[in-house]
Amino acid sequence: MEKFTISLIALLSTVLILSSAQAQQEPGKDLTAVPAIAEELSLHNLFQSNMVLQREKPITIWGWADPGEDVSVSFGGQTQTTKAGADRSWKVIFQAMPATAEPLQMTIKGKNATITFDNILIGDVWVMGGQSNMQEPLMNLEGGDVEIASANFPKIRLLTVPSIIDNKEKKNFPRRQKDKQPDGDWDICSPKTVPEFSGIGYIFARRIHMASQIPIGVIDASYWGTTVEAWTPLSVVKSMDSDVVRAAIADWDKQVAAWDPKKNLENQIKQYEQRMQELKKQGKTSNEPPPSKPGQSPIDHQKYPGNCYASIIAPIAGLAVKGAVWHQGYCNARPDAETFYYQVFPKMIASWRAAFNDANMPFGIISLCTDTTPQTLDNYLECMMDFGIYVREAQYKTFLDFYKAGDKNIGYASSYDHRRAWWHPELKIPAAERIARWAMATQYGVNSVNWKPPMTTKMETKDNTLILNFDSDVSSVDSQAIVGFSIVGKDGKFQPAKAEWLVTGKDNNGQPQHNWKALVLSHPLVPNPIHFRFAWGRNPMGNLRMVYIKDIPLGTQRSDNWTVADMYENYTGNKSAVPGLVNGGEVEELRKALKKADLERRVFEARALLEAQKK
Repeated sequence: MEKFTISLIALLSTVLILSSAQAQQEPGKDLTAVPAIAEELSLHNLFQSNMVLQREKPITIWGWADPGEDVSVSFGGQTQTTKAGADRSWKVIFQAMPATAEPLQMTIKGKNATITFDNILIGDVWVMGGQSNMQEPLMNLEGGDVEIASANFPKIRLLTVPSIIDNKEKKNFPRRQKDKQPDGDWDICSPKTVPEFSGIGYIFARRIHMASQIPIGVIDASYWGTTVEAWTPLSVVKSMDSDVVRAAIADWDKQVAAWDPKKNLENQIKQYEQRMQELKKQGKTSNEPPPSKPGQSPIDHQKYPGNCYASIIAPIAGLAVKGAVWHQGYCNARPDAETFYYQVFPKMIASWRAAFNDANMPFGIISLCTDTTPQTLDNYLECMMDFGIYVREAQYKTFLDFYKAGDKNIGYASSYDHRRAWWHPELKIPAAERIARWAMATQYGVNSVNWKPPMTTKMETKDNTLILNFDSDVSSVDSQAIVGFSIVGKDGKFQPAKAEWLVTGKDNNGQPQHNWKALVLSHPLVPNPIHFRFAWGRNPMGNLRMVYIKDIPLGTQRSDNWTVADMYENYTGNKSAVPGLVNGGEVEELRKALKKADLERRVFEARALLEAQKK
């Protein structure tokens, strides 16, 4: 229980100070009244009892007090003193400390008040970012009930950053109540506290804690329905020399300029009256009150560039952390996804590293999860028309760029093979375990764990085939036929490829010998292939893995650079109305052409099978 003490002499004169500071620090005590910045001595709301502070990095503690007030902070045998500035802010920095599971106490003293935090641990702090698939609570996941029942890990601590989204950069977050679950409180991990916490966040923390046996603090800094540009500082987005980014900002500017709160409220009232009339016709009634205020301005929307960074990341910036894990992409699956995500995502990663004062901060990427009807050989080409695939490709390409540039702290895990047909797939535990493999191997010295996906090293054409070479042995799941590759010739029309290991000769018994690091791709309708794609669907076929390690898939990738507009021209013979982009009607026209091509291929294959049976 957090303690608050003041001198007896000053008791009467500081009753208001006492109630203000105590409300700020005590979890479960009318959290809706806890401000982001209290009027008297206070700390940033990151600092509480039960928290985890980052090991082996200088520990910065900061808060607010009266201008010129002397503030003393004692922690771990160290005491630091400072004076609040004219803007009321103060900060102290402690020397780095090793991990410890022994509970520590922190005491903060001002001119009239003393605040004490208990049960603080030193370990690793991880930030979990993204949108709703990262935010999705453990209780909603497949297998979540078992995880909840066994979540007895008192050395894991959980914090959800309150999400109050607008375009104003915040210095702190308020601690408040949300659906009876504390938002902004550090909780000790238990079956009671974990059900509504990020499922991926918990599974990741649980796995690395089990491996490292050090305290783990995990911060859920995700929010539903958000874009990669919303999690990037607005100044960074606006400074980008990119036509597609400038176009996106210009579109937002138009929406903001056109916003009329009076008309918005009038439209809401009109829609309300229409609903009431419909209910009346049906003989029903409603207690819904009429709208009384305008809706949200576009400039405060959670998708507006910079808003999630300003509202969720900026408030916790400056905290020493171990690293971050990212899972997002659904809201960027739009016509500009081919170039937009790939241009912005690296800037976002760099911005987060800067926010937490670590240019080499570990950053793990979980690729965009599945959605829509599973891809089969019957709908193979039709399923290749989906903008979400380009988001997934951009995530993998960004990882490759960092990795090949020598970044030893970038990680990646695919999730496309979990084959769930909607945009909130509950099968998330395996994805969280995959990114935990990366953290265990690269950050915790668990050398026996593999994490890196197989990577293509060379592509060559030979005898009407395409030969791909990899940096590791590869195999399919359960020794099934390898699926998920497509190949294409100069005409730009893809076909699902037959994939077989490269035969290098025969052994003494006359049996073929294979190069397990090379695949031969072919299809009779593509006599001269020049490019390939793999796992090219929103819910794709694709079963190639690192051999023997069945849970490390090959990432979504391609060797061509054709745009959707190019595909539209290749399959319909028409050029898109806007060069380089396709509109909704053109997307549907392309999808129909791809569906027709699927049917033509199946007819070709059926005829070939009949001919073969005649022989």
